[in-house]
Amino acid sequence: MDPRHVRDLLARAPLMARELPAFGAGADPGAAPATPTELFAAWLAEAVEAGVLDPGAALLSTAGSDGRPDARIVALRDVEPVESAWVFATDAASPKGVQLAQRPAAALTFYWPLQGRQIRVRGDVTQAPRDVSLADFASRSPASKVAGLVGRQSTPMGALPEWNEAAERAGRELAEHPDAHPPGHTVYALAAHHVEFWQGDAHRRHVRLAYAQLPDADWERALLWP
Repeated sequence: MDPRHVRDLLARAPLMARELPAFGAGADPGAAPATPTELFAAWLAEAVEAGVLDPGAALLSTAGSDGRPDARIVALRDVEPVESAWVFATDAASPKGVQLAQRPAAALTFYWPLQGRQIRVRGDVTQAPRDVSLADFASRSPASKVAGLVGRQSTPMGALPEWNEAAERAGRELAEHPDAHPPGHTVYALAAHHVEFWQGDAHRRHVRLAYAQLPDADWERALLWP
C-alpha cells in the first residue's frame, strides 16, 4: 500500500459520522457528580452495557529523565474513590516502570469510539504496598501469570519461538510452584488532580467537562470549550 493513499483511506472513514449518546445531566456542572470517580463509574457502566470492546484499556502516558513522552495501552485494574486513584500494574523493570520511577507522574486516556467518549486522567503515581502487588498477581489468569513470569518486556527478542520456549518454562514453573510471582510485578495508583470527560457529537457540538482538585481535596467542576 502506497503511504500516499493514507489520506484517501482516512477520507473513506470519517470520524463520528453517526448518532452518539448525549453527555447527560452531567453536562451541567451543578448537576454533575461531586467527584470524577463517580462519573467515571457511571460512564464505564454505560460502556459495558453498550458492548464497548475493552473498556478497561487505557493509554498510559509517561516521560523519563530525558523528558521525552512515551505511551502504551495498559489494563485498568480498579478505581479507588477515596483516593481518587486509577489503578494499573506492570513490571517495575519495564520501560514504563523505569519512567515512573524517574518521573512519578502520568496520564491515562480512555477512548470508547462506539459512544464517542474520551476520559483523560492526570496525576501523581505511587507504588502500592508489596502485599497488594502480590495479591494482584495471584488474581490473574494462568496465561497472564505465564506472561508475567516470562518478563523481559520490551527487550530484544531474536525470534518468536524464543517466546514459546520461555512460556513453556514459565508454565512448568507455575505448575510446580503455584505461588510463583515475578519480583518486579507492581501495582501503581494514579492519584488524579485533573480529570476531563469529553462527549463527541456528530455535528461537532462536543461537550467537555473538567474536574480540578482543590487544595482541600474537594473537586471543582467546569465546562470547557470543546
